[in-house]
Amino acid sequence: MGLITVNREANFSKNYNYKEFPFKLPPEISEGSQEIYPVVIVGAGPIGLSLAIDLAQRGIKSVLLDDNNIVSTGSRAICWAKRTLEIFDRLGIASKMMDKGVTWETGRLFNGDKEIFSFDLLPDKDQKFPAFVNLQQYYVEEYLIERCFDLRDFIDLRFSSKVIDHTQNKENVEITVSCPEGEYSLRSYYMAACDGADSPTRKRMNLTFDGEVFDEHFLIVDIFMDDPPFESNWPERWFWFAPTFHDGQSALLHKQAENIYRIDLQLEENIDKKKELDPERVRKRINKIVKSNNFEIDWISIYKFKCASLDKMVFDRIIFVGDSAHVVSPFGARGGNGGMHDVDNLGWKLTSILKDNTSVNILNTYNEERIGAAKENIANSSRATNFMTPKNKMAKAFRDQVLDLSLNNKFFRNLINSGRLSVPFKLNGLKLDNEYKDDPLLGSIYLDFPILDKKGNRVFLTDVMALGYNLLSFSRKKIRFSFDFNTIRIGDENNAYVDFLDFEGKGLKRYREDLSYLIRPDGYIVGIFKEISIKALKKCML
Repeated sequence: MGLITVNREANFSKNYNYKEFPFKLPPEISEGSQEIYPVVIVGAGPIGLSLAIDLAQRGIKSVLLDDNNIVSTGSRAICWAKRTLEIFDRLGIASKMMDKGVTWETGRLFNGDKEIFSFDLLPDKDQKFPAFVNLQQYYVEEYLIERCFDLRDFIDLRFSSKVIDHTQNKENVEITVSCPEGEYSLRSYYMAACDGADSPTRKRMNLTFDGEVFDEHFLIVDIFMDDPPFESNWPERWFWFAPTFHDGQSALLHKQAENIYRIDLQLEENIDKKKELDPERVRKRINKIVKSNNFEIDWISIYKFKCASLDKMVFDRIIFVGDSAHVVSPFGARGGNGGMHDVDNLGWKLTSILKDNTSVNILNTYNEERIGAAKENIANSSRATNFMTPKNKMAKAFRDQVLDLSLNNKFFRNLINSGRLSVPFKLNGLKLDNEYKDDPLLGSIYLDFPILDKKGNRVFLTDVMALGYNLLSFSRKKIRFSFDFNTIRIGDENNAYVDFLDFEGKGLKRYREDLSYLIRPDGYIVGIFKEISIKALKKCML
């Protein structure tokens, strides 16, 4: 998220046991090592940790540096979308997230105390993962760190190690690190800057990071309650315009793990921050919402936010990933999810350069695609924020009229914007010389569905996707070519040339019979074919 935190007096969650991770003397100091690493990753938040795991699973070693020795303090990012969960599943932590987190698919919108409408974020059911799982960022980081330890042969995770300088040349990047035992240098072929919205890497390089800073302050309060604060089929996402319990400002409510509820409250532009963070004042605000004193304040923070992006994300051997490259408002859950999509796009491309000697020009596609995604996310976030916090009387009159009319008119409901929730960016401009170039699935992430394997086990398409390219085929013809990537042949019991059965018919509701779909390592459908040839497939591959 593009948060500008203006006070951190209540920085630690009270109900989470923060573990300290020990500093270990690096070989550059203990042994005088001068090894050149394939990748150095700066920042061990969800994005940096995930990138290290992604590379490790592809056989690429990395050094992961973090200037701290605990996970992020406070709940921070909490809403993890379906596509991100599919990525986390590939990284090996999704099952833990599902077990601990809170699943939800329904959102409700209110104007004052009146519900305007509700919406379902996953109309196509029977997929492995729900629309969203709410889970505090510190749990996600904890699970990712454990996974890094499992992959310690490929990931050198170094805590209390702050990058204070870096330079690059045609061959490598040289990085200066400060740690408890002094300073040392290490070298790598690539450096991934995953060091957050205030990125020191970006600042050292004097890169322009322009955008819009929104004037309004927001109060985040996490509270512990045994029972839901409202009578409802919890968990859901609830958003209020002009709630009667909060002086006409906007409010947002989510449930998290361990009976923690996240409440976001819009405040005025000019506030006394110390006064607003006073626990008794906060309790009075929350009491008006939940109509009870039976709660415990877990974490408080006041913030402003901005929407901004770099003009590009690749600077020769230095690559920006996540919030270091682009930040958005928290409404829509596009920050953490967008960063995870960066990881999904970058990992296999870096691997192809380092392992398969692919041209470095493949990084241009990372730059182009993820800058496009950042612009889309910023546009959506800015529109949502401007609707929620109108900048003048005319804009407020329009907003209020839309809300009033939406009670009885579906058309006006489509104009309401409380944060368009995270969805993957669609690749545009894919030029394929076949009759399916206008198919809406082209350039989109694959759609999951349940299948039966040859042993009769019920699994999902996402379970059988390999790390590289995948060919998903519904063709009734025998595939007569041998490919160096995964082929997933799906059909019914009457088709002799299948690996899995579309036993509920969900596949053919989401795809087309007799067609084959080429899927990139990051899940994008980049080719659709009636007749398959190696030449046609290679034309669609980077």
